[in-house]
Amino acid sequence: MSALALELAGERVLLLAGKALYWPRERMLVVADIHFGKAAAFRALGVPVPRGTTTDNLARLDALMARHPAEQLLFLGDFLHARAAHASATQAAMLNWRRRHPGLALLLVRGNHDRHAGDPAAALGVRVVDEPFTLAPFSFCHHPDIAAPGYALAGHVHPVYLLATRVDALRLPCFVVGRERMILPSFGAFTGGYAVTPAADERIVVCAGDAVHCVR
Repeated sequence: MSALALELAGERVLLLAGKALYWPRERMLVVADIHFGKAAAFRALGVPVPRGTTTDNLARLDALMARHPAEQLLFLGDFLHARAAHASATQAAMLNWRRRHPGLALLLVRGNHDRHAGDPAAALGVRVVDEPFTLAPFSFCHHPDIAAPGYALAGHVHPVYLLATRVDALRLPCFVVGRERMILPSFGAFTGGYAVTPAADERIVVCAGDAVHCVR
C-alpha cells in the first residue's frame, strides 16, 4: 500500500492510501470520522444495512499500524456515530481490539457526533479533548473552519473527488491539502462522501485502492 510524503509546516508527514495520515516524528497515526457503530445505529432504526463495519474499521487500523509503527492514534472527531454505537456487540469488538494494543495512546478530538453519542467507554482508555488540540506545528480539529494556532488537520467533510471521462466517472476519497489546513478523508466504512471543489491553492490527493495519487 503506497504513501505520499509531504512537508507541512516544516514537518514530514505521509498521506496513506488507507485514508490516514502518519506523522513519523511523533509515531502518530491520524484518522478522521471513523463513525464506530454507524451501521448499528441504522439497524436500531430498522434500516437493513450490512454488519461487520466495526470489525472492518479495526482490521484496517491494524493493517496501517503494521506498516507504520505507531505509539499514538489520534481520531479527528466522530469516533462514535450515535448513542446506539454503545451497543454491546460494537463495544465488545472495540474492547477486544484495545486489549491487543495496551501500550497505544488513543486521543479523540471531539466532533459533532461525539457530542450526541457521548464519550467512548472508559475501559477503552481514550483521552478526549475539545478542538483545536495543538501539538506544534499542527492543530488537530474536527471542523476544518475552526480558528486554530497551527497548521490544521481536520475531518468532518468526508471529502471525495470526482474523476471523470466522457464515458465513466469515479468518486474517490481524498485529502484536500491547503496552505493552512488539510481535510482528511473519512476513514470509517459505510460513511459516504461529499464531492469537493478545491480552491485554486489546494491540492487533491486521492486514495484509489492500495495507491495514493496527487491529481491536482
